[in-house]
Amino acid sequence: MQNQLSFVVKLLIMSAFLSALIKYAGPLWPIPATDINALILVLSPSIIMAIALLWRFQTQKQN
Repeated sequence: MQNQLSFVVKLLIMSAFLSALIKYAGPLWPIPATDINALILVLSPSIIMAIALLWRFQTQKQN
């Protein structure tokens, strides 16, 4: 139970930090509002997660 609680707390802290970073530091970067940039921003988390899970699957398969 303690392990799950600490995971949720860490996740909330990281989410709050990322949210603040996007809110306050985001406007400082001059990223044009194009279709390609929107696709990159929307699809990159899914692609990164797929790569991470594939990597984890491969390492568990070898053990």
